[in-house]
Amino acid sequence: MNWSHSQIPPMRLEARFGDRVVPVFCDRPASVWAMVAEAAARNPDGEALICGDVRLSWRETVARSAQIAAGFRKLGLASGDRVGLLLGNRIEFVLTVFAAAHEGLVTVLLSTRQQKPEIAYVLNDCGAKILIHEAALADRLPEPGDVPDVTHRIAIDNDPRLSRFSELADNAPAPAPVDVGEEDTAMILYTSGTTGKPKGAMLANCNIIHSSIVFVSCMELTAADRSIAAVPLGHVTGVIANITTMARCAGTLIIMAEFKAAEYLKLAARERVTYTVMVPAMYNLCLLQPDFDSYDLSSWRIGGYGGAPMPIATIEKLDAKIPGLKLMNAYGSTETTSPSTIMPGELTASHIDSVGLPCPGARIVVMDAQGRELPRGEVGELWIQSASVIKGYWNNPKATAESFTAGFWHSGDLGSIDEENFVRVFDRQKDMINRGGLKIYSAEVESVLAGHPAVVESAIVAKPCPVLGERVHAVVVTRAQVDAEVLRAWCAERLSDYKVPETMVVTPEPLPRNANGKVLKRQLRETLSA
Repeated sequence: MNWSHSQIPPMRLEARFGDRVVPVFCDRPASVWAMVAEAAARNPDGEALICGDVRLSWRETVARSAQIAAGFRKLGLASGDRVGLLLGNRIEFVLTVFAAAHEGLVTVLLSTRQQKPEIAYVLNDCGAKILIHEAALADRLPEPGDVPDVTHRIAIDNDPRLSRFSELADNAPAPAPVDVGEEDTAMILYTSGTTGKPKGAMLANCNIIHSSIVFVSCMELTAADRSIAAVPLGHVTGVIANITTMARCAGTLIIMAEFKAAEYLKLAARERVTYTVMVPAMYNLCLLQPDFDSYDLSSWRIGGYGGAPMPIATIEKLDAKIPGLKLMNAYGSTETTSPSTIMPGELTASHIDSVGLPCPGARIVVMDAQGRELPRGEVGELWIQSASVIKGYWNNPKATAESFTAGFWHSGDLGSIDEENFVRVFDRQKDMINRGGLKIYSAEVESVLAGHPAVVESAIVAKPCPVLGERVHAVVVTRAQVDAEVLRAWCAERLSDYKVPETMVVTPEPLPRNANGKVLKRQLRETLSA
């Protein structure tokens, strides 16, 4: 099974990054800025950005972005220079990304959860010349001597006395945009670095454009669609599934400073939201709000999700409460510029264990440790090839060579593909548990635990065992007091006996995460082996 050609624009094979040949969309903008300019041309008076009391049309968004672009020119920045962004979800984030695209600058996205040494590493690794940051995070910035390439620091704050952003924004709009190539890097996003130093994934203009068209086509988005950015804009999901996808369809992006379920529901109802991409826990937290039924969410038609399994109970509740909402699983990564698979909404309930079909133009294969393709249904590492796959890592040819083969990115995820082309993801290679020769995929056990009404989230890790090598250990975050034996019994009714956690920690405290929001399973394992 593949995506219907009726909803997917025409594609053709083209050469990419030297030795790759991949299917691409025939009709496409040449750069990220060209995509933004097209949105303004198609829908000039339509709402583009909403954040608090600020509402900008696409015409105003392009004009404001061009003013910031002029500010970059005044500072002497040239095409290819790197611009560090240490910003939360705010309208200036989007305008700055667009302005950088206008000038051919490379936007380097940092997480507001990162600390001083992490920020210093990224800025030095990419050679950023300017850092635009939240004024409230000034105490987290590296000393000037520790980041010598950064010659300009500009703070943003809602209080004009603390903000220097006017240095960029209060200018006459820059004239014609800088010419950039489709394969030129537009953004650098640093991977989570769960082992070793983080790597700077280089997202080219063509990667971003391809992924944006995929989202728009598969989810059938138009200029009438209205999206809430409730996930961090500095993450690949935030910047691609929200910012650039809304630019592609010339729709409306509504920006939340941070996700709070009660505020989300108010905003979604008031603004008649139609499209979201969130993690399953966000949907669960919305359903837990006691006044959920009082909100008119009838406009909400597309609910994208990823990063974790969606409990069947959540799918059933959402279907009952918002019958017009299509839930669509999307699996991807920074290295694939967000989506690699998307589940057609009408098939979600019948394929709950799958992350969907390969996106248009994507080729996904299952490989063994020797780099040989495995038959359908067998489990191996997922390798992904598409026009969304990045060219490599910034200033790191060794990591690039290790992670890419003939344009295929080695995902590090263990999965399978069935006869109908549905992709399943079971675990990260390093997170699979080997209990006396029996392989256990943590995602399967976590999915079962997610179905218990008291469970918010969980992490399954290997506990060292002198006899069996490894045993199954669970760390479970609950919203109500529940005994570990009750949760073990829940698992025992739904899993093979060897997959049931033998030890368990039940806690109300959230799981440890890195700056990109990924659960630090290495940290959990270290507490067991200490």
